[in-house]
Amino acid sequence: MTPMLRAAEDTRISARVAPPTWLVVALACAGQFLVVLDVSVVNVALPSMRTDLGLSAPGLQWVVNAYAIAFAGFMLLGGRAGDLYGRKRMFLVGLALFTVASLGGGLAQAGWQLLVARAAQGLGAAVLAPSTLTILTSAVPEGAARARAIATWTAVGAGGGAAGGLVGGLLVDGLSWRWVLLINVPVGAVVLAGAARWLVESRAGDGRRLDLPGALLVTAGLATLAYGIVQTEAEGWAAAATLVPLCAGLTLIGLFLLVEARTRVPLMPLRLLGVRAVASANAAMFVCGSAMFCMWFFMTLYAQNVLGYSPLGAGLALVPSSLAVVLGSKLAPRLMPVVGARNVAVIGSLVAAAGFGWQSTMTADGSYLTAIMFPGILMMAGAGLAATPLASLATSGAAPGDAGLVSGLVNTSRTMGGSLGLAVMSTIAASRTGSGSSAEALTAGYALAFRTGGYVLLGGAVLMLLWLPSKVPAR
Repeated sequence: MTPMLRAAEDTRISARVAPPTWLVVALACAGQFLVVLDVSVVNVALPSMRTDLGLSAPGLQWVVNAYAIAFAGFMLLGGRAGDLYGRKRMFLVGLALFTVASLGGGLAQAGWQLLVARAAQGLGAAVLAPSTLTILTSAVPEGAARARAIATWTAVGAGGGAAGGLVGGLLVDGLSWRWVLLINVPVGAVVLAGAARWLVESRAGDGRRLDLPGALLVTAGLATLAYGIVQTEAEGWAAAATLVPLCAGLTLIGLFLLVEARTRVPLMPLRLLGVRAVASANAAMFVCGSAMFCMWFFMTLYAQNVLGYSPLGAGLALVPSSLAVVLGSKLAPRLMPVVGARNVAVIGSLVAAAGFGWQSTMTADGSYLTAIMFPGILMMAGAGLAATPLASLATSGAAPGDAGLVSGLVNTSRTMGGSLGLAVMSTIAASRTGSGSSAEALTAGYALAFRTGGYVLLGGAVLMLLWLPSKVPAR
């Protein structure tokens, strides 16, 4: 058979076995839901984890950050691996690792075991997550249909972060904190079986080499930088215990950029940063993520530590916010053709900033409506409005061969911004709280973190106005 006939035959076979588009979108969104859910689901379980495993306050923060840093640090590698070795294959490998690591975390008997499991979960998520967006954009042609599919992906991802509080509360109150991790095992197994059965393999690129030095340098640099920021809470900014890891982290990131400029097959081709849509959208993702990610962490702590809510009560309190982020994500593609992608992202950031400002007026005896529900709705509706146009701008600015890499970069920017933002905001909150543990002292710290987040979002809105293209560019 000639190559032309063989290609035609392969095309006919692919057409016969290609699953319905809605099924591809559903499986991709299910994978994204799991990895984003695990960023937030542990928040309501943190007090129970601390009591059971004897974790310190910084240790609790690292239960969140061990996952987030591994997730963000290896996501560029996961995206490139999907381009080279197959998006379906990386989806399956990442989901399998994520599921096994969840089992290990749920069975942990010591704090270090839990942190190792969380980092392994993050690595699995880093391999899985870029493939979810690339599989989706490969299955849906550019235009209104793809904008709606990305909006669904954004809504499911944001909903995963929002639903984490409710799911975690139900599991902690009904069973134990261990089930916030163990629940991933049966769900992951079902999604794994569906993906193996129905997803179709796709790839782009002929190379077979991955930039492992680049992946290790960027992950080590970001992790060391986050550790240095966390150290400021106990040691201050001028102490050697803070300055050494901060300088080391910046040095490692500088070495990463040097390696990327010189290597033949870089993990992060620096030419992509010359594409306006890619560079500006990812910068905006990073800035907005640094504020948005902190919302769930501080809201659940405020609800439990100050207002006395149970884990389930704290989860239920955030249900309106969960619905708001889904509504904002689904509304965005309807507004984008009318007012432009950039303007929708700016409006979303301003709405979220208003919510953060309102939340910063919280008091130690605040009522549910004015201290949690209404400001939470504004914060998360704005987050949903902003995320969809930013993801559309970033992915539409990439060539097909870089689709997985850019998808990984989108997730990396948002998650790494959130991880570093959480470290900074926790330090800011602790600086105001001091050594106090009263409801008033804790509230003052949380309020300062929300006020700072509002200013960050206002800065993000200015960045978008000045740098983002006005609409999704044609490839």
